[in-house]
Amino acid sequence: MRPVLNKVLILIGLLMFCLKTNAQQKKADFSVLVLAEAGGHHIAFSKTAKIWLDSLAINYNFSLDYTTNTDQIDEDFLKKYQLILQLDYVPYAWKEKAATAFQKYIEEGRGGWVGFHHATLLGEFDGYPLWQWFSDFMGGIRYVNYIPDFASATVNVEDKTHPVMKGVSSSFQVEKEEWYIYNKSPRTNVHVIASVDEQTYMPDSKIKMGDHPVIWSNEHVKAKNVYIFMGHSPDLLHNNNWRKLVANSIMWAGKP
Repeated sequence: MRPVLNKVLILIGLLMFCLKTNAQQKKADFSVLVLAEAGGHHIAFSKTAKIWLDSLAINYNFSLDYTTNTDQIDEDFLKKYQLILQLDYVPYAWKEKAATAFQKYIEEGRGGWVGFHHATLLGEFDGYPLWQWFSDFMGGIRYVNYIPDFASATVNVEDKTHPVMKGVSSSFQVEKEEWYIYNKSPRTNVHVIASVDEQTYMPDSKIKMGDHPVIWSNEHVKAKNVYIFMGHSPDLLHNNNWRKLVANSIMWAGKP
């Protein structure tokens, strides 16, 4: 039996090698720049998400480049990418040339954008001022507070026809999240795709904002874009609805 098993293992190895080689030789449909948080208490999510994103890129035929700072970003640099994925990367401490290039990229629709969680950490942090343009891009909001001891909650889809919601349940549970609140709801300035039901917080929390969108798109810019608040815990990678939502968002915003 051992010789037969060895032959099977060799065949499997050859098959995997061929599949990997074909995937490398096939031209990617589009390229994604991932702005990934370099440290802090979100690093576990970023590291776990990276593994999943790498596999998603192979399955959906797009390429990924990761960076943990924006120093190299300018207009020429961004020409290589059809999508910017802001993986818990904060909206402050950007060099001026990077901020200007990013703004033009979004306003002129030079590519798409998908942002997670920390992308709405808008205010004065680490000695940096509020990035007003980015605040306006996110609906004119400013970060106020969060649930530091976490809570599970139900997310309700408001626009079931939006492409990012294809195959996603009309409501789904998120087991562990910080649930940011802002100085106001962004609803009047963005297209809300889903919101969290604060009455389902478990455990309950006094940190609430009432109307609480958690997935939205700004339709006042040319770039296809979607912000997905949920992005703190690596447990999200076990959530089928979250994974489907993210995959849809990448393909919708990134694919030409």
